[in-house]
Amino acid sequence: MSAFEKFPLGQPAFVTHVLDRAAHLRTNDDKLFALEGHRQARAYVVYRESLVVKQEDGGPRALLSLDEARGFGANPGTIFLGLRDGAPIFGMGIAPQAAEKLVGRSDVAVTELRGMAMQGVVPPEQLSAIAMAKSMVTWHQRHGFCANCGVRTAMKEGGWKRECPSCKAEHFPRTDPVVIMLVTHGDKCLLGRQKQFLPGMYSCLAGFVEAAETIEDAVRREIFEESGIHCTDVNYYMTQPWPYPSSLMIGCTARATNEDIVVDHTELEHARWFDRTEATLMLKRQHPDGLAGPHPFAIAHHLLGRWVHNGNDSGA
Repeated sequence: MSAFEKFPLGQPAFVTHVLDRAAHLRTNDDKLFALEGHRQARAYVVYRESLVVKQEDGGPRALLSLDEARGFGANPGTIFLGLRDGAPIFGMGIAPQAAEKLVGRSDVAVTELRGMAMQGVVPPEQLSAIAMAKSMVTWHQRHGFCANCGVRTAMKEGGWKRECPSCKAEHFPRTDPVVIMLVTHGDKCLLGRQKQFLPGMYSCLAGFVEAAETIEDAVRREIFEESGIHCTDVNYYMTQPWPYPSSLMIGCTARATNEDIVVDHTELEHARWFDRTEATLMLKRQHPDGLAGPHPFAIAHHLLGRWVHNGNDSGA
């Protein structure tokens, strides 16, 4: 099955929800403890940008039993992600020393998540829960001390809160909003490339929403800052959780009111207008100059693909 079949238009990675988050269980320590002992309890083990996976004849398996996870050296603290068909699913981290001991083993691997997602190695329906696990594990690893008084905090409510034993401050995981937008002008769309992109790849422009800023203002500001293009008619399309480390990509479209591009080279290597024919060839990986659009697992592909298929100016 190709990436286009695994992530059909309108269904990028990390958006297919198969878990009942069961938030009502987070405050019940006795029930959470019992869930960890459930015979069907499973966990995703996260190490930096990677997952610990069990190597099997049919391919790597990311969803591990708790005994497997602990046997591989995962940290004892578990984050309750929710229930899948009544079975509890957890997220777990693993220390560098434990992860290093897994290198070279034939029964287990530490594999980079983005590559597995793009290649379809992990079933797409599991990616939302994996994104949740990665975001939460990363948050705990980066926020172990109270921002108010500096004392080490404790995990509470199934991992969805940290509490300071000294000043009693409560700390909750955060999600950073990012706007990502397809700008069109007549029968053309604006795409750019960053230096770290694969050769020939172009994608939609994007940027973080700033404090006290609306989504619409963020779209207009980011587009102008990066390309010198003024925009109007900002419209929302869809969102995509993005666990790098924990963002929410807010997909939008906008209509340009000028065509002269002025690239901010601190943000982009290059940007230009593409007509619909060229954009179609880029999505199909058939462009004569080897140019390509974003991978189907990313929301940018779906913004561009919807515009190509709908045949209108706004992309709506």
